[in-house]
Amino acid sequence: MTGDTGTAAIGPLDIRRVMAALPHRYPMLLVDRVEEIIPDRSIAAIKAVTINEPFFQGHFPGRPIMPGVLIVEALAQAAGVLAVESLGLAGSGKLVYFMAIDGAKFRVPVEPGVLLRLEVEFVQKRASVCKFAGRALVDGKLAAEANFTAMIADPPAV
Repeated sequence: MTGDTGTAAIGPLDIRRVMAALPHRYPMLLVDRVEEIIPDRSIAAIKAVTINEPFFQGHFPGRPIMPGVLIVEALAQAAGVLAVESLGLAGSGKLVYFMAIDGAKFRVPVEPGVLLRLEVEFVQKRASVCKFAGRALVDGKLAAEANFTAMIADPPAV
């Protein structure tokens, strides 16, 4: 399979490969699987939303809904995997830091028991700053969308 640019698609990626690309761990790792990456272009990933998520205890008792900020974080993590895989940064120690979020919109609540599909595309790519457009879908229906910017940098000195 190839993208429009002729670049071979990568995927699927299991959780071990996702964890190799991202520094996040439970409870903040919000990408469970990558369906497909078209390097330098896009990613489609999955977050399995379960009632066992710690945030459901308080958001909201009796009507559990995934917080919008965590949906945007899941999109950003998918973008991080896209950037790391596209730029050949796996194992480099580089981190992808959130810089800005624009135009976030939430269309339908995301409830436990769904597979949240995370679709992210590069909008602009420079040496250390990338812009992305992301969409989160449940059963093919748009749940949330946002544009965001991230910076690729070394981790802070310890």
